[in-house]
Amino acid sequence: MASEGITATGYIQHHLQNLAYGKLPAGYERINADGSVSVLEQDIWTLAHSSQEAVDMGFWAIHLDSMGWSIALGLMFSFIFYRVAAKASAGVPTGMQSLIELVVDFINKTVSDTFHYKNSMVAPMALTIFVWVFFMNLMDLIPVDWLPMAAASVSGNDHLFFKVVPTTDPNITLGMALAVFFLMILLSIKEKGLMGFVKELTLHPFHAGKWYIDILLIPINFLLETIALVSKPVSLGLRLFGNMYAGEMIFILIALMFGAGFVLGLFAGVLQWGWAVFHILVITIQAFVFMVLTVVYMAMAHNTGEDH
Repeated sequence: MASEGITATGYIQHHLQNLAYGKLPAGYERINADGSVSVLEQDIWTLAHSSQEAVDMGFWAIHLDSMGWSIALGLMFSFIFYRVAAKASAGVPTGMQSLIELVVDFINKTVSDTFHYKNSMVAPMALTIFVWVFFMNLMDLIPVDWLPMAAASVSGNDHLFFKVVPTTDPNITLGMALAVFFLMILLSIKEKGLMGFVKELTLHPFHAGKWYIDILLIPINFLLETIALVSKPVSLGLRLFGNMYAGEMIFILIALMFGAGFVLGLFAGVLQWGWAVFHILVITIQAFVFMVLTVVYMAMAHNTGEDH
């Protein structure tokens, strides 16, 4: 529910700002909550008090909320799977064991259908990505004000920025996408050799078979293949971010309606329930798409070029 005394624009901007920790230089003018201005006498590492301060902190600013929730949800996923594996029985699975076996079988079948090479790392990685991204996406179903208000109450700061959906932060989604990208490059070099990787970038998609023509085609091939290569992590990360950011924005807009009277509040409750039900499908599909594309990229890295 939107807080009293805050404009709709301010409410939206507040919910879209991460809890940023970074460095502000000496001489920086900070605008305090009461509107007064204080000038820093020396460089200081601190929490951003506004979205502008977060921007001014630059590249090295850390989004503590995104990092914290990502790590916490990763640990939660690891703990749940570890506990179920430790208590697993050979009989008919029930409860959580049944659910996890269903997920594992589903991921294993998906990987088997997509990845036709020998690599014991790919299936566990696909399982980790799917469940971890799903957990992060799942945070979007928690009402937008609950956890930020709880964090503000604990910290004693009513203006504390606190986002709880890591995948609405492009730093998280692009970070994961870059990790997949670098792994794809390393596996590609391992499977094809350095020269094989270089040939893939310079002799495709155009290859005449005559050296004097191929030399002329190398710049064109390199440009096209580099664009295709770089676009993979960018599209992988931005696709997940865009879908989750849009979903979060809709929840925020619905939350604004709760403070607009009883009738609109009741209507907002119905909208929130309907969007939450639909969003369960969205968060699952986005986790699945990220996982499948990762497996596809790993398969491309293992492809020695015989299919070209």
